[in-house]
Amino acid sequence: MKDELFADLLASTREMIEIENGEQTPHPEHVHSYNVVDVKAIREAAGKTRDELAKIIGTSTETIKSWETKRRNPTGPTQKLLRLIQTNPSGMIAILEEDNKLAHSY
Repeated sequence: MKDELFADLLASTREMIEIENGEQTPHPEHVHSYNVVDVKAIREAAGKTRDELAKIIGTSTETIKSWETKRRNPTGPTQKLLRLIQTNPSGMIAILEEDNKLAHSY
């Protein structure tokens, strides 16, 4: 590794440690935050078990569990669907359950 590249890497590592220890504040443009959906709260507000919610949104119970324990986070369309359920739990669940009935009636 070239000396200049190694020096940059070492400086970045030191900066990371200082930020982690609260000795330095990162520049705002370098800070990224993500709004993680609280799947457990959404499921409980909808009055559903993990199995029921998994069936309603078309995923596995294990996936619901991993979202609730924060091992994984829902992304893309699933995250948007969960946010819709969050805004109107009973209404959205009713729509999704009706859609599931229609899909299985063919």
